[in-house]
Amino acid sequence: MKITGLKCAVIAQTPVVRITTDEGIDGLGQIEASKNYLKPHVLFYERFILGEDPTNVQRITMKLRRFGGFKPWGSSVSAIEMALWDIAGKAAGLPVYKLLGGKVRDKVRVYNTATGPRLKGYSPEDYAENAREKLALPHGFKIFKFPLGFHGGMFASNPKFFYGEVETGYPHPNKGYVTELGLKHCVECVKALKEVLGEEYGLALDCGPGFPIPSAIKLAKALEPFNVMWLEDLITGDYYPYTEVEAFRIVKSSTTTPIHTGEQIYLREGFRDLIERNAVDIIGPDPCDAGGIAETKWIAELADLHGVLIAPHSGLNGPIELMAAVHMAATLPKNFIALEFPFAPQEWWEGNLVKGLEKPVVKDGFVEVPDKPGLGIELNEKAVRKVLREEDKDFFE
Repeated sequence: MKITGLKCAVIAQTPVVRITTDEGIDGLGQIEASKNYLKPHVLFYERFILGEDPTNVQRITMKLRRFGGFKPWGSSVSAIEMALWDIAGKAAGLPVYKLLGGKVRDKVRVYNTATGPRLKGYSPEDYAENAREKLALPHGFKIFKFPLGFHGGMFASNPKFFYGEVETGYPHPNKGYVTELGLKHCVECVKALKEVLGEEYGLALDCGPGFPIPSAIKLAKALEPFNVMWLEDLITGDYYPYTEVEAFRIVKSSTTTPIHTGEQIYLREGFRDLIERNAVDIIGPDPCDAGGIAETKWIAELADLHGVLIAPHSGLNGPIELMAAVHMAATLPKNFIALEFPFAPQEWWEGNLVKGLEKPVVKDGFVEVPDKPGLGIELNEKAVRKVLREEDKDFFE
């Protein structure tokens, strides 16, 4: 079998990758919706994969990985890797998890970030109301993650929360020493969330990037009585091309509140110091950015050797990426906590753009691991053609 083409189209606001072969088997991958501009970057890789046997996944990805990088530049390599596994599974007549070593679990726990109603504001009352709304969702989530501090609009909405100038217009631009008022406000919002969620549900908090070490330690220690699951990306994180490993290590060693980062990091080499120096309690690689699903499994195995837990990130993606991540998560060691459930436009979940997706996708907070060959889902070509942009009309050729 040989690769004959590499395609990319923005479908329902999300870039989808399709690899074609001379045997009529194709494979699918997906990129985060906020990275619509990456289509030319995806197509850059076609020259390196044409004529290759797509079932030699490792051989091909080793050729590509030097051209990736920290979020968002690893997205293309990751999506291509997913599509290659999809082809390999279909060619073998096996689900992808079988090719990754087999299942550790039959269903994968997922946690809620953006599914359901959004926060209307950043007061304790707004957080409590949103928690009640999310508890009422039919998915049965048992873990919920909320934005706090520099992640989202809390500090951008009030310059009294930190010593710095409020900036807008690009992802997570604010950074600075947090005022006493800002710290107290964060604590009051977490208190309001815990009063609604109680002890039955897990609470995780996406906090940055942007906290300097003293503010990060103060917040983490102030939240110790609330037994939150983790504080994410306090220092560096989203769209940072590096990781402040020593800063995370200092914060982690100063508190019993679990510290988490990793969604922006590319490849095992990017995680090595973070894991081997025990700089965080939990890592959150995104299979759509870390180099793909096999690479993320490798990172999880390394973390397990060092007693580090894993809760993989997932962004504004959709069912193709979700099912790739579910196959991966099914094979991870027992340091796995839960997979972030991706928010995506409703056309992906409620429409007919894909075939083979179980409905409801999430039952009692879990996604069942599919047993169909490959990733277990396909695009509905007839439905997708109706929503293709003019510049993507060659996607099915």
